[in-house]
Amino acid sequence: MANYRWPPKLSKLSLRAKHTNLYRVILIAILCAASYFVGVWQHSGRGISRSSLSNHELTSVPCTFPRQTTPILNFAASHTAPDPPPTETAARVSQIPSCGVEFSEYTPCEFVNRSLNFPRERLIYRERHCPRKHEILRCRIPAPYGYTVPFRWPESRDVAWFANVPHTELTVEKKNQNWVRYEKDRFLFPGGGTMFPRGADAYIDEIGRLINLKDGSIRTAIDTGCGVASFGAYLMSRNIVTMSFAPRDTHEAQVQFALERGVPAIIGVLASIRLPFPARAFDIAHCSRCLIPWGQYNGTYLIEVDRVLRPGGYWILSGPPINWQRHWKGWERTRDDLNSEQSQIERVARSLCWKKLVQREDLAVWQKPTNHIHCKRNRIALRRPPFCHRTLPDQAWYTKLESCLTPLPEVTGSEIKEVAGGQLARWPERLNAVPPRIKSGSLEGITEDDLVSNTETWQRRVSYYKKYDQQLAETGRYRNLLDMNAHLGGFASALVDDPVWVMNVVPVEASLNTLGVIYERGLIGTYQNWCEAMSTYPRTYDFIHADSMFSLYKDRCDMEDILLEMDRILRPKGSVIIRDDIDVLTKAKKITDAMQWEGRIGDHENGPLEREKILFLVKEYWTAPAPDQSSDP
Repeated sequence: MANYRWPPKLSKLSLRAKHTNLYRVILIAILCAASYFVGVWQHSGRGISRSSLSNHELTSVPCTFPRQTTPILNFAASHTAPDPPPTETAARVSQIPSCGVEFSEYTPCEFVNRSLNFPRERLIYRERHCPRKHEILRCRIPAPYGYTVPFRWPESRDVAWFANVPHTELTVEKKNQNWVRYEKDRFLFPGGGTMFPRGADAYIDEIGRLINLKDGSIRTAIDTGCGVASFGAYLMSRNIVTMSFAPRDTHEAQVQFALERGVPAIIGVLASIRLPFPARAFDIAHCSRCLIPWGQYNGTYLIEVDRVLRPGGYWILSGPPINWQRHWKGWERTRDDLNSEQSQIERVARSLCWKKLVQREDLAVWQKPTNHIHCKRNRIALRRPPFCHRTLPDQAWYTKLESCLTPLPEVTGSEIKEVAGGQLARWPERLNAVPPRIKSGSLEGITEDDLVSNTETWQRRVSYYKKYDQQLAETGRYRNLLDMNAHLGGFASALVDDPVWVMNVVPVEASLNTLGVIYERGLIGTYQNWCEAMSTYPRTYDFIHADSMFSLYKDRCDMEDILLEMDRILRPKGSVIIRDDIDVLTKAKKITDAMQWEGRIGDHENGPLEREKILFLVKEYWTAPAPDQSSDP
């Protein structure tokens, strides 16, 4: 074969290419070596030493360039806590035991055995009396054997599983009043009540003929002595949300029935302390044979209703003594006794400057004035009750009842129709209209722009939640929701079109008392100190939301106690979402693991660079053992 000689130009180009490739390989080798030694130095924390090299297995890493550069996505959270020491690891995997079946309906602050130590006068013994620290149960409350996920709304309004609330006392005691019936494995709620045997719908229609329930001016209601809350249940179809309350008394499980039906309710009683609501919260207050002595104790209980009733709001009374001329024999009371009771109520109502609008058959309606211009003039003649001067109107956590009248905010003009504190928009515009407390500047530090920003933020956040919690996204899966640190009610406002209701809690330790704003938006809620148990039954809520709540209570009380209270009031298979700092969530996750909840920590909706993370949790389904068995789940 003839010798082939490269052309001179090609030979030079080839030589240059070889040199270039050689330089590239050398450069890559230097960079890889440097990267490796820097990594070893960082891992040891002090650089490379013989001991560090001898304690690590060195492996060769191929230094090659990929053919194309592909971004590698890191889904791990950017903020992580260090691994716990061995003692904490052992604590993490241990289980918190279950309580005995006798505690399946345990309400810590309304525990019968404890309440008997307090005065029976004015039903003080039925108020909140919480356990001391050494008395707190540190175990998981079991659901009764056979517990089943409740019916979905609106079916749940009319039916509930017997196994979930295994009490038949009311079916016997109220048999002729259409409260509740027991058939096979379930309870049926015909919608009746002591004063509305034809049903709550017909009863509400009668009220609607006396005051306007259709124009959106009435949105929030309070039902005192609610029974099984049929009044509140049937107001829902009229876009009126009702806070029902009743004591835990001989009418066993009445509030529990209400909650099982998917109706807002809490355990409560008018006795010696204020109701846990702000001033000017409710558009109507209702009592249907609630057996509260309205005319006694200098009218103290009606004075408290006046505090929580908005200017221009209505008080509706049915049952004794209304229409006593017709019912006195059936009530087994004398005419003089009933006439005296009605006279007392009428006198107290006048002293509060209320106007009696109408009394028709078994219903009577009074209206609170829109301002106190004329009422202050009348004090010269009426004298009692005097106006309060020292107490804060919205302060209502263990605050003693007073026999003085809560003054309404001052009005600028002299018009009798001018609404003290500001006019509320009609529902549904009311939800996103600027609440009067914000517009007037009485809520320090919160502006109109803050409200708009808060509303938009929570719309984004709830949308983000629904991507990860499929049960929250599923229409009808949840009904009873709790927001443990509600602030302006943004979480609830983002869910207003879903078939749910939200109990908005403003902790008494919060820097701002925003519960009045929540009610002005047409939502409902209550005050609560989360170092204590909530006034509700076990298995109240399908879903619990806690935004920065554990940071708020840091160093105030034990995180485990708060989480066990959440476990008590959460239904089996219910969900929890906790937003907080990553360090807080890591600690909470260890405890929820011990409670046998399933959970994982996810990134903030704005991405992994935020320290605030989100803990998604689900409570496992478990019940007390069958009556002939006894063992922890």
